[in-house]
Amino acid sequence: DFLLQPNQWVKHKKKYTYKSKYLYWHILVHALALLCTLQFDLTYWKGILIVLISHYSIDLLKSQLENKKNARFLFFIDQILHLSVIFAVVRYYCFYTIDFAFIYQTKSLLLITFILIVTHVISLVIKLLLSKWKIKADTPNEAGKYIGMLERLFVFFFILINYWEGIGFLLAAKSVFRFGDLSKSKDRNLTEYILIGTLLSFAMAIMAAFGYQYLAEIANNSI
Repeated sequence: DFLLQPNQWVKHKKKYTYKSKYLYWHILVHALALLCTLQFDLTYWKGILIVLISHYSIDLLKSQLENKKNARFLFFIDQILHLSVIFAVVRYYCFYTIDFAFIYQTKSLLLITFILIVTHVISLVIKLLLSKWKIKADTPNEAGKYIGMLERLFVFFFILINYWEGIGFLLAAKSVFRFGDLSKSKDRNLTEYILIGTLLSFAMAIMAAFGYQYLAEIANNSI
């Protein structure tokens, strides 16, 4: 679906909605993909028809409702609806159940908790600790916040898989990208802000990883 849909088709569908010839080309490509996947077994014709009609309807509705403000939201809703239809059709032909009990296991809950700590909780702590610097950003968005979340997740999982070299690579890569900010800036506060923020972020991610490993070991021994 993604690979076989050029940007030209996407733009044309947004502009002309149901009048766009590329909407129908897209559905045809989707039909061929389904047929190839099912090895042209036409005993599944009902399922194929349901998927194609729903796909057309969802894409048409999305193209009519989409604008700059809701594009990101509609993209995810669009994908969830497509996948839901596919799951429903598969369940019709081959009944299955999904066991969510594993989520409530001790280690799963522990991992979810620490992922939340590494991402959101530590972000709030670092923001509080660095509040005294009061750096005014040129572009006030939350990109830095999410960069910090991603880097801490990388550090956390690198430690869990015992790949410490990855942390060194991550720190080196960030230093390269931040070198321009540090060398061009005449504001010492900005330099201190970046360095302290990075060190705090890495240190807290490492501590969180050690904390998870310690508690996970206790959970294993108690089973």
